[in-house]
Amino acid sequence: MARAYSFPEPQRTALLSGWGRTSPTRAEVLAPASAAELTAALADPPARGMVARGLGRSYGDAAQRAGGRVVDLTGLTDVELDVETGECRVRAGTSIDTVLRVLVPRGYFVPVTPGTRFVTLGGAIAADIHGKNHHRHGSFGSHVTSMVLRTADGERRVIGPHAEASLYWATVGGMGLTGVIEEVTFQAQPITSSRLVVLAERTTNLSDSIARLIELDREAEYTVAWLDLAAGGAGAGRSVITSGRFARPEELPRRWSDRPFAFDPGLPVDVPVTPPPVVLNPVSIRAFNEVWYRKAPRRPKQVINSIPTFFHPLDLLGSWNRIYGPNGFLQWQCVVPDTATDVLAGIMRQFTQTGGRSFLTVLKRLGPGNQAPLSFPTAGWTLAVDVPVGDPDLPRLLDRLDEQVAEAGGRIYLAKDARMRPELLPVMYPRLDDWREVRASVDPRGVFRSDLSERLGLT
Repeated sequence: MARAYSFPEPQRTALLSGWGRTSPTRAEVLAPASAAELTAALADPPARGMVARGLGRSYGDAAQRAGGRVVDLTGLTDVELDVETGECRVRAGTSIDTVLRVLVPRGYFVPVTPGTRFVTLGGAIAADIHGKNHHRHGSFGSHVTSMVLRTADGERRVIGPHAEASLYWATVGGMGLTGVIEEVTFQAQPITSSRLVVLAERTTNLSDSIARLIELDREAEYTVAWLDLAAGGAGAGRSVITSGRFARPEELPRRWSDRPFAFDPGLPVDVPVTPPPVVLNPVSIRAFNEVWYRKAPRRPKQVINSIPTFFHPLDLLGSWNRIYGPNGFLQWQCVVPDTATDVLAGIMRQFTQTGGRSFLTVLKRLGPGNQAPLSFPTAGWTLAVDVPVGDPDLPRLLDRLDEQVAEAGGRIYLAKDARMRPELLPVMYPRLDDWREVRASVDPRGVFRSDLSERLGLT
């Protein structure tokens, strides 16, 4: 007879926020380390509901539940790889960092990675992450063969693209609101080495950047542009573009040729202090952007990069989110259709007119989306802008930009959002009612809720 498991009293409460360090709220936190403990954590949900949480890399309030329960899954870690087929089974609290340490030395890579490897696999599905190869391989949800989902009734359901497909696609991009993902099985990507052949180049303006990205998407496995948002006039939209592919063994320098799959990402160096807001000003940001742009080669230059350098450069600096000061920051990320380049230019111009206060602005071209009603990636241009909180004009600017994106047929990424107006949600995500119908069928009492879902009226 199975023994019931209960957590010791008292329960831990914590003040939680997203990676942007804005809008913290307090919740009861349970951190199960086994399947039995997960069962106990999901039992007897509080009146204000609960939500799962991984490593807290959603920028806004997606993994918070004020006055409710947050189930921290980072104690549920395990990786099993079939080295013959590349099939990989992972417990949902396992980070991409941990998965890569298993895959890469054996000649495999994750099919999709975002700009940080410190994301759990459960979070990767809940946010349906995309990366520099979306134009070729889509988002993470398109590479999952099955997952185990704990629904509100306590049932352990095995779902996938061909098993309870409607629930599967509602979970992909569903921001943790259909249940708790316990296990994930996905198809790993074979690679030829642990290094990449990278082409770095700079462009002169937005038209040049767009034309070059379209050209590179036909040739390169991975592409991305860092954009100088502080530049105006004739140089508006200038960027540094990097594109790449995994190197073949014969292309590796001699010092790596005898160990082509060596992989040691190391540990990040923490930001020791949070700088005061005065450090982050238009002059300092403009200077940083100018140096970063000028250090890129005038003509395309080919180099060999490591996986961390090419895919996850910000991970070299732990707690880099503190750079934006004590008030935190927002990452505003949109996607607009391929034909809406004028809208894209207008958005950039409005950011630049406010002082271009962003160290990090990224432009990518996305391929077609998948079947998930709340998945963000869809064919077009995605722009991600980090902006510090504190400017009194910022909320009005972002509201105005949200409206322009919606009018153009685009959308805002829910995994990054911290302040969007709820009335724009059904405009940006026209299959919202389909998602709500599936969710209501597996969680009629509304057990799984988050600060994000309540703020946007999702649930």
